[in-house]
Parts: sequence; C-alpha cells; structure tokens
Amino acid sequence: MLHPQSTEIYFKLNNGVNVPALGLGTASPSDRLPETKEAVKAAIKANYRHIDTAWCYGSEPYIGEALKELFEEGVITRSDIFITTKVWPVNWDRASQSIDESLKWLGVDYVDMVLQHWPLCYAKVEDKVNGISGLARNPVDAAGKPIYDPSGDWLQTYKDIEKIYLDPSDHRVRSIGVSNFPIEYLERTLKECTVKPVVNQVEMHPRLPQLELNKFCHEHDILLTAYSPLGSNGAPNIKIPLVQELSKKHNVSANDILISYHLRKGNIVIPRSLNPVRLANNVDFAFLSEEELAALDKIGTTDPYRYIDEDFAAVVPGFTGRDKVIG
Repeated sequence: MLHPQSTEIYFKLNNGVNVPALGLGTASPSDRLPETKEAVKAAIKANYRHIDTAWCYGSEPYIGEALKELFEEGVITRSDIFITTKVWPVNWDRASQSIDESLKWLGVDYVDMVLQHWPLCYAKVEDKVNGISGLARNPVDAAGKPIYDPSGDWLQTYKDIEKIYLDPSDHRVRSIGVSNFPIEYLERTLKECTVKPVVNQVEMHPRLPQLELNKFCHEHDILLTAYSPLGSNGAPNIKIPLVQELSKKHNVSANDILISYHLRKGNIVIPRSLNPVRLANNVDFAFLSEEELAALDKIGTTDPYRYIDEDFAAVVPGFTGRDKVIG
C-alpha cells in the first residue's frame, strides 16, 4: 500500500485554513544562525511548505534572505508556503510591534500563523549586545533568576494577538494559536477569549507523549504541534531501540518514524535541522499501526523525559523539571 510523503500531508485548522503537517523548525544555536538560510532553501526544494520561526530565535532575517531568493528564482510564491512566528514573553504587552518586526525580517506582509510563545510576562531589560531590538531575551537578576513583570497578565498577549486577527482592516495574521500551554492555561484561554487557538505547540515525542494534553486538545478541536520530535540536540530519540526496530520494519529512517509518529496522531511536527541531506531524508511517511503508536507512547509513560527544561518554564504548571515530567 502506497502512502504519501510527509510533505504532502495537510491538516485543517479549526478556522478552515489548511496547514502543511510537516514543517521546518528554525531554532538554532546563535553561532549557527547564518546556516538557516541554506537550510530553508534546501527544505523548500525538498518540498517542505511550512516554516516555523519566532521573534526570539534570531533566525528570521536569514529566513527572509532565503525566501527572497526563492521568490526571485520562481521556486515558490508567497502563497505556496505557510509561515509561523511567535510573540516572546518580553513582548507580552507589545504583540503588534513584535509581529511588525518579524514581518520586516521575513520580508513578507503577512504570516499564516502567530503563536503566543510562552504564557509568561518578562520584565523589559535593555541588552544592546545579546538582546533582540535592544531587549534581553531572557532577563535575569544578579543571581541568575528570571525577572518577571509583576504587573503583567500572561493572557494579555493572546488577547492582543486576537484583536489583530479579528480586525477586518488588519491583514497581517491569518491564524492564531499558543505554545507551551498546559491544560489549565488552555481552559482559561477558552473561557475568556473569543478566538479558539488553532494549535498548541509543545515539546512532544515518545519520551514525552503528552497523552492527556493530546486528548484535551483534540476534544476541543485544537491541533498540537510537536517541537523537538527527535529529542533536541544530537537527536537522541533516534537511538531508542523501538524506533530503530520500526525503522527497519518499515524500511524508512529513524527520523521518519519519529515524524510519522506525530502525523499518524493528526498532529503537526516541526523537526529542526541545518543539514540539507537530512532534511531531504526526513520526508518518508510510515503508516504506523495503532499498536505501534501505543508501544511508542508507552516509552514516555514508563520512562518520561523532557529535553527543553528552561528555568523560566518552572513557573508554568506542567513544566516542573525532568524528574517530574508526566507523560
């Protein structure tokens, strides 16, 4: 039985917009950011049609350079691709300005989706050296602890993005969603806001299957987007014995198994890579059985592990450290 490549699979968001299920993640180490340009070009030429980025990554100017060249070469048009960006918590009360900066760097006049990056409110601390737009990305005090804005309400960010989306004269944003939202935060968002998020982007993979969150989101017609599907730096998840076993069984790469794991569940997945060869080899779809999906889930329910374990995340329920992860 033949199945499509992962780049050919699309899902429908709750606002009726179609989204490519496989996207390219562009969060890279600062010293490798210039490589983003060629990675984007390689991904597009390998038929990726979804680029995931964020104000805080520092990758948007390089994505913009890649898109400009791809447009000029006639490889794609703007309408061929789906671009996602995010509003970082230092911009919790300036979502519109954050979106404008992203659009300028990307060289486009609209993005297909804007997400609230984290449900947090950072204080604004100037940092002319390592900051973005003069602001420290992760402001910390003398003891290295995150500095939050005590006057902030994390839901204000989503409400401001929502206003932009609902304004019929404002065409900068075509879909809105959230990222790193546990169920408790989603419940408040659904209760107090008019527009239901189209997606919730979270760390998700066999070591962290997010089963309860997955059930909640799909019951409320919210798609999940999986970041770090290969397990962050070094792609440790490809070494999982069951992943290796399924790779041989389905005659695809271990990367393809980890990507197909999400697609089979009806979730978007955004692996990150700067390697053009690896990008081209991440597109084979494996039609995993329900039994195989359950076996992969069991890895995380018996031996869970969270790779993205930032200090600032500890203030959000559900992000309490690797030793307290609930699958």
